Amino acid sequence: MRNLCKGSIVGLVAVLFFSSVVVAQTTPPQRAPKAQDPGGPAPVRDMNGAWTGTGLDEGMKPAPPMTPLGQKLFALNKSESPGSDGKQVPVALSNDPLNTCDPQGIPRSITHEVRGFQFVQTPTAMWEMFQYQKTWREIWTDGRALPKDVGGRSADSPDPRFYGYSVGHWNDDDTFVVDTVGTDDRTWLDHPGHPHSVDMHVLETYTRKDHNDITVSVTIDDPKIYTKSFMITQYNLRWIPKQEFEEQLCIPSQILEYDKLLATPAGSKSKE
Repeated sequence: MRNLCKGSIVGLVAVLFFSSVVVAQTTPPQRAPKAQDPGGPAPVRDMNGAWTGTGLDEGMKPAPPMTPLGQKLFALNKSESPGSDGKQVPVALSNDPLNTCDPQGIPRSITHEVRGFQFVQTPTAMWEMFQYQKTWREIWTDGRALPKDVGGRSADSPDPRFYGYSVGHWNDDDTFVVDTVGTDDRTWLDHPGHPHSVDMHVLETYTRKDHNDITVSVTIDDPKIYTKSFMITQYNLRWIPKQEFEEQLCIPSQILEYDKLLATPAGSKSKE
């Protein structure tokens, strides 16, 4: 009887925990103005404020053509999300960095879990805050150049960073452009696990069409991994009237409990 009760309790905990994970991953975007409401003209060279995006990414379909090195690296990445090649594994067998709460990096922070962004402009930088994991990045606007030879063997070569090195400028009164280099190659481009090298160049364009709308497009140029440059995503951000977010965190202790109660047992069964 004691074992039966214990089993029931563990099962209930698993169900409740799994439900909380599902809710955390499927929470709809923050309430935004109706699509037809532009909210007036866009202010000049201004993206200050909180914005909501589209939620989860589904990966690139179709995937861009890869070099032999790119194909080799892609084969090593095991995702529970099916990509354009159809490959998919159980959560317990996935090596997705997010499954251990590792940083999303750039550009994945702009392609995955894009429910909340906040921009804060200063005279020398644009600060971009992400709702997911409550993290941030600096985009320098003071005219500095991007670093060269990131990850190189020279004593002066800067180390790669999960969020890279970013500089930005205004193309016109409505369009802010960001160039990023030196992103740590342990991060993925998207949920299905497309890889990149440290030499990747990420080009982001933020166009504020009116007060309530920003169009985001992200282009990747990485000749070591892909045979041509390509746009990885394009979507719309909407103004959040309350200008605040709910917390959306990846919590390692909960991930460990989830693996113990659900993911590992499910992965073991899938091998049978």
